[in-house]
Amino acid sequence: MRDLDYGPRQGREELRAAIADRLLRHRGIVTSPARIVIVNGTQQALDLICRVLLDRGHRVLIEEPHYLGARSAFVAAGARLIAAPVDEQGMRVPPARGYAQAPRIAYVTPSHQYPTGVVMPLARRLELLDWATRCNAFIVEDDYDSEYRYEGRPIQALAGLDRASRVIYVGTFSKLMFPALRLGYLALPESLVEPIAAAKAITDTGTGTILQLALADFIEQGPFERHMHRTTKRNRILRVALLDAIAQHFGDRAEISGANSGLHVLAWIRGRNGRPIRSLTKKARQVGVGIYPVAPYYLTAPQRTGVLLGYGSLGESEIREGISRLASVLS
Repeated sequence: MRDLDYGPRQGREELRAAIADRLLRHRGIVTSPARIVIVNGTQQALDLICRVLLDRGHRVLIEEPHYLGARSAFVAAGARLIAAPVDEQGMRVPPARGYAQAPRIAYVTPSHQYPTGVVMPLARRLELLDWATRCNAFIVEDDYDSEYRYEGRPIQALAGLDRASRVIYVGTFSKLMFPALRLGYLALPESLVEPIAAAKAITDTGTGTILQLALADFIEQGPFERHMHRTTKRNRILRVALLDAIAQHFGDRAEISGANSGLHVLAWIRGRNGRPIRSLTKKARQVGVGIYPVAPYYLTAPQRTGVLLGYGSLGESEIREGISRLASVLS
């Protein structure tokens, strides 16, 4: 009958053990079930981190551009945001000195930066870890879709390189399975396990036990790995269809960023120099195409015009037709 009770506040041991094993095998992270907390998705993970680590006025280093859900969580906690520009190697690491008040947290998406899609190389990951140690800051590593990688060798997660217990690793099953599952997790430094677990016990009475047990079985008995193999193969085909369609209909009018992994690409539209595309978004919607302008993901308006194009939930023919319609609207 215990399976029908509320369950432990960190989540079921079975799922935490399965996650710890996968993190070691796939992301190079040495952790244990005792250092994992199951949450109801990434947004709850960010909220718990804010509750435990931030007071009003604390500073947070955030990528520019960045994931809007992270910005919302930090702003709601009363944090002051410091934007660090993203280049072709991910977030630029600022000097560790010269702060009137050093940032308490650095939030990054190093394995597939959101929304640009660039991958942070090893040298910059090590630089960021050194920065965190010097600033006595924590790094929140949001690894939302790193398992979908189509070119090049996987790069070890920041948490797998961490030797100073500076990295809080945030994982989710929303991209690997489906968003309605509402299961994510935190792999934490030992010092943060008890405070985060206590904060979660205040916000709810536990993540759904039955779903946790079902997912643990799905992982441990093998079907999850077969699912990942199938979906990665399918996504690779969809990615090729998207890139081919963009090349065919846009030619040199579009520059693609972030195509090597994940479930979206960022298309920079040449010749618009950061001008708003509200009218384009509306016209695209009228012909049945959904696009997301990149500008809202910045604190300061970018000098280039870009749109996010997701492809994970579409078929090949839908992708090709959608890009054709978008090109006709842009023309």
